[in-house]
Amino acid sequence: MKKLVLLDAHALLHRAYHALPPLSSPQGYPVNAVYGFLKMLFKLREDLAPDYLAVAFDTPKPTFRHQKFVGYQAKRPKMDEELAGQISLAKEALAAMGIKKLEKEGFEADDLLGTLAEKFKKEAEVFIVTGDRDLMQLVDKQVFLYFPQRGLSAPLLVKEKEVEKILGIKPEQVVDYKALAGDSSDNYPGVAGVGPKTTQKLLQEYGSLEQIYQNLAKIEPPSLREKLEKGREAAFLSQELAMVRKDVPLRVKLDDFRFGNWGKKETEDFFKNLGFRSFLGQKKKKEKKSAKQARLF
Repeated sequence: MKKLVLLDAHALLHRAYHALPPLSSPQGYPVNAVYGFLKMLFKLREDLAPDYLAVAFDTPKPTFRHQKFVGYQAKRPKMDEELAGQISLAKEALAAMGIKKLEKEGFEADDLLGTLAEKFKKEAEVFIVTGDRDLMQLVDKQVFLYFPQRGLSAPLLVKEKEVEKILGIKPEQVVDYKALAGDSSDNYPGVAGVGPKTTQKLLQEYGSLEQIYQNLAKIEPPSLREKLEKGREAAFLSQELAMVRKDVPLRVKLDDFRFGNWGKKETEDFFKNLGFRSFLGQKKKKEKKSAKQARLF
């Protein structure tokens, strides 16, 4: 079956920026995040041999989640200026390489990734490259996550069984897990006083947030039942905030993301301009799907 590889741009650029030492272009501006991001792209080509490739970006404007909850992501630290300045550079790199990028006001990159995965998973196996565990909710028999680890190396392929091993719950329970336990990074509350272990136990016993509240009278001890009752509104708000959208209006078809060779003059000129001479030989490599890769995926 064909492979569609989707990249979570901001998550990967952030990881590259913090994993690599400072690096400057011949013109003197920082490029370490872009260098690491492109290095990941080359590794993905070797590891996954994608037939289709797309990259999703966040936009700087508020999303529907900010409209629903004013505190959404309010405690997230401001992006370093040296990283922020490389976002547009990464987009230039993708344009030079002929790789499709997507962004849409009012939505996060996660929502674009969820929508593309849902839209095309019957036509191709979908691999979402990210460091964001929130996207484990998208994993199913046709959608997988590909997690870089230890900086930029040792990627982990996350299928349904890996989600259960890592979180102790099924992929379809991830949203409800976050609804109860909350998310400090995105700054939505969950239920006060209900932590990860209790959340995991509740979901293993009752299956979903709705079933937990339908069986609230049975839940022991009384102190936990009281916390859940008091936190009902916060739980269902958090559920809505945690859920990755799969219905973003995108007018695209799978062929829009067809992945070809990078041997264009624009690509070569871009690499030379940034001082990325180590990439010049790699861009002409042909993609090969070995029997070993077929066994892996």
